[in-house]
Amino acid sequence: MHKPTPRPRILLLSTVHTATDPRISGKIAPSLSTHFDLFVALAVDQNDQRKSPTNQRFIGLPYFRQLLWRVFFVHPIVLWKFLFIRPQIVHLFVAELLPLAFLFRWLGAEVVYEVQENLYKKFPFKSYNRGWFFERLFRYFDHQARHVFKFVFTEDAYLNEYQNLGKPHAIVHNFASSDWLSWPFPAPDVQQPTFFYAGVISFERAFDTLLRALVIVKRKHPSVRLHLFGHLRIAQKSLEERSDYRAVKEQLIFHGYAPQEEAFLYAQKALAGIALLKPVGDYADSYPTKMFDYMALGLPVITSDLPLLKAVIEPNQCGFCVSPYDAEALAAVMLSCIENPKTLQAMGINGRKAVKTTYNWENEAKKLLELYRQ
Repeated sequence: MHKPTPRPRILLLSTVHTATDPRISGKIAPSLSTHFDLFVALAVDQNDQRKSPTNQRFIGLPYFRQLLWRVFFVHPIVLWKFLFIRPQIVHLFVAELLPLAFLFRWLGAEVVYEVQENLYKKFPFKSYNRGWFFERLFRYFDHQARHVFKFVFTEDAYLNEYQNLGKPHAIVHNFASSDWLSWPFPAPDVQQPTFFYAGVISFERAFDTLLRALVIVKRKHPSVRLHLFGHLRIAQKSLEERSDYRAVKEQLIFHGYAPQEEAFLYAQKALAGIALLKPVGDYADSYPTKMFDYMALGLPVITSDLPLLKAVIEPNQCGFCVSPYDAEALAAVMLSCIENPKTLQAMGINGRKAVKTTYNWENEAKKLLELYRQ
């Protein structure tokens, strides 16, 4: 009797992404687990009250925000785990692991390096982990990796930077999981108009414009509310110094980072989902991931008038595109949602239809599997 052929062993690895990361834990891992012998090693923040996966193939790594601490305390653990697991393929999600990746390759593993942001454009805007030495190391190892590793890119525009690659690559967008398509359509509370935001909260993501717009909206609709899910990347002192923040402080409900299943419950009562990006760094070339989640949920989208985003929203008639700098235009769209809620239902239907046909993870997962099998 022949023994079944063992499945290739895969290690998904990040020292930054946490156990609840929606792309790695929610999309990539389930898509690969039925085809490979899969291990997942992600950071576990001890301040996070949510439980980490108890699956024996999940490896919890210590979480440190500062890169230097991760290099000294977490990278040795990563190497030890690699030697214990001995995977055939390591799929890594952060550039800081590139030096280790060359060691993994020397020890016999194939490396898949996923580029989720264009650091060449992002470095000038980073407020931490951007020292001269770190940047020089990144540039060196990143260019060396192009000759020997397979690459996954989350945006088409990243190929403008990453050319002449030595091995196969795939563009695997972070489109919406089809799981959200089965959720009921939103049923907004007309007595308390609500908007929804999920993602990092920063001025680069137009939070200053959103504050000014809320001041205008509040004058006509004092009961308006905005639910915000995600890490706040603005110092509390800086917020308190702003008169527009103080004016709408009661309208803002900060929930912090939460799993999608918890956050999206609040989207069920919202008029629209907000996903604004300013054209700084690599944002002009990037999709805000939550835009597609909103569409899958049947929630109209309010996003930036960048060409990449307009090419999704306008043909599918599933939301609004406004300047991420124009508070009055944003306020006008929000007021329109409040005062004409019936027009939003068709947008929600259109958005969900677009996800079913085009902007879904299942289509993207096929490209990832093909890259692995090459």
